[in-house]
Amino acid sequence: MAVRYLSTRDARATPETQRFEDVLLAGLAADGGLYVPDRLPHLDRTALAAHAALPYPALAAQIVGLFAGDAFPPGALLDAAQAAYRGFRHAAVSPLVQIDQRLWLLELFHGPTLAFKDLALQLVGQLFDRVLSRKAERVTIIGATSGDTGSAALAACSGREAVDIFILYPHNRISEVQRRQMTTVAAANAHAIAIDGTFDDCQDLVKALFADAQLCGALNLAAVNSINWARIAAQTVYYFAAAAALGGPGRPVSFSVPTGNFGNVYAGHIARRMGLSVERLVIGTNRNDILARYIASGDMSIAPVEPSLSPSMDIQVSSNFERLLFELKDRNGAAVADAIAAFRRSGALPRAEREWRAARGLFSAHRIDDTQTMDIIARTYARSGMLIDPHTAVAVGAAEAELADGGGAPMVALACAHPAKFPDAVERATGVRPALPAALADLFERRERITVLPNDKAVVARYVRDHARRGGRTG
Repeated sequence: MAVRYLSTRDARATPETQRFEDVLLAGLAADGGLYVPDRLPHLDRTALAAHAALPYPALAAQIVGLFAGDAFPPGALLDAAQAAYRGFRHAAVSPLVQIDQRLWLLELFHGPTLAFKDLALQLVGQLFDRVLSRKAERVTIIGATSGDTGSAALAACSGREAVDIFILYPHNRISEVQRRQMTTVAAANAHAIAIDGTFDDCQDLVKALFADAQLCGALNLAAVNSINWARIAAQTVYYFAAAAALGGPGRPVSFSVPTGNFGNVYAGHIARRMGLSVERLVIGTNRNDILARYIASGDMSIAPVEPSLSPSMDIQVSSNFERLLFELKDRNGAAVADAIAAFRRSGALPRAEREWRAARGLFSAHRIDDTQTMDIIARTYARSGMLIDPHTAVAVGAAEAELADGGGAPMVALACAHPAKFPDAVERATGVRPALPAALADLFERRERITVLPNDKAVVARYVRDHARRGGRTG
């Protein structure tokens, strides 16, 4: 029986379910909740062992296929995955590099925009094309980015006939490389919008636009943020790939994940629930440490967003945590809706001892501030000759803190961005300025298109209406 999808906020005794292709295009549920599978596929040891023999595109087709069911004809997912990863700069797509006896880096930055978001969004862009072509429809994608999702989404969707894409990013709160990767995209269907505010403001604007039924209907809105389940499904793949490379399933593996919006580490959690042998899942946060505070004490309260050296993690409202909350509350959509409403009203998630203790059993967390981040970049370069970006440094720092507590499994720190995306910080820490790969060598010479809008839903909605081609059917 094919996997179906339900909203984390559906309060009905028998929740309404959706097909994979509908969830792919919708992104966010109509009630404001996030889609989750009605059940998770499970992989036994034989299936997990077979992963070691698969190239990355074949593995992606197999894993995502478990969630997609019959949404695509035979062979279509493999074709999509091969097209998605053909342009990656490393044949392994997500290679492992050893730092020391117990610590490895999983390099997730070999795609077109030098960040881990490429691994999901290049595939999601291919899936959008296939579904929209079959349905003879077009969509208007709206997303928010703290730095990396936006450029990856624009790279995946620019120039596609059935898609218009609008990405909101916090004005003057991302690196210059991150900004230029969005503002130099020349395709007529691609729009990067700077918002006077934080990433959380951008994220709230996106949710408000999706809550506007008239706008959704007129433009056929779709999402590519990690609120889209297809993103989560595609991100589980590199956990399976890394574990297989390190001896899984017979050997457990631990992962240290730099995260702000909780999507990346949640994908690791889903891989674990599907049968992957994961000893520990470690959350690394920067000074915007709402997730680390919650794991440490059960306190999930919003604090002001503070700029940091790792801007993609400058987040205080971790949207994907709602999916874990749904699990912690025994899949009770009404309870989740009440808790999220209280969180938005008061700025604090109502405390629940049982749920917090369950979360502590699933994750550990460490806060790595900017001073520590610089020291980790410098130490990693001194001992290994490798340059790492600030987000990767957070993962390495959290991994080192966790390894100090013991545990026998190899630890994999997720290297989520190429060091050249944050050259100033890397150069200050090491004295070496990382160079952009050849395909992006002229990035600073390309013409930018910069649009700055206020943090105002009506203004943003009007801009989207004025610049989008009409959504809906193409035929």
